[in-house]
Amino acid sequence: MYAISLGDDGAELRPLEPWHAEEFLAHLNRGREFIGQHIPFGANATDADSARELLQSYADKRAADTGSLHGLWLDGKLVGGVLFLHFDAERGTCEVGCWLEPAGAGRGLVTRAMRVLIDWAVDVRGIHRVEWQASSANEPSINVARRLGMTRDGVLRQSYPYRGVRQDLEVWSVLAPEWREARARAAHNDHEESSRSPRDH
Repeated sequence: MYAISLGDDGAELRPLEPWHAEEFLAHLNRGREFIGQHIPFGANATDADSARELLQSYADKRAADTGSLHGLWLDGKLVGGVLFLHFDAERGTCEVGCWLEPAGAGRGLVTRAMRVLIDWAVDVRGIHRVEWQASSANEPSINVARRLGMTRDGVLRQSYPYRGVRQDLEVWSVLAPEWREARARAAHNDHEESSRSPRDH
């Protein structure tokens, strides 16, 4: 299967499928408390069978074209992932998200992987609106939305309870024309930078 390089640091984006259940469970066990600070992802995957069940649920979504999971490997070790929580090609909308164990944090892995996912959603599948939801308390997640050039659409105050505290839910999004424009601008800036002579730096 595919493995997309995310840079020169050994990071790769690959499919995360039911046959990865043992590896996925070991990853969740390493990062369970860290991952669970703001999201319940993987909380019910406590043994190989329940881990496989979670992965199978997203394999079923992929088959139905309504969602999918993608793992992040660093030097051959699963350290997190990105996902389409919801995918609606007919309406041209999707919701994306992520999770990481501590070993994968602070490296820009999610931002790099998410650019691959959004490029595919916009360019290949014709998605018009890509949405990102996060608790206002989840600063790393909010920062990813900012780095991706998303706009904060609004805040749903005290929208849901998590670990006994009602959370404010922030909704961020980027639209296809905005994504293409930002990508073209970044490519232009990279070209300008690389075309300068050494003495210009």
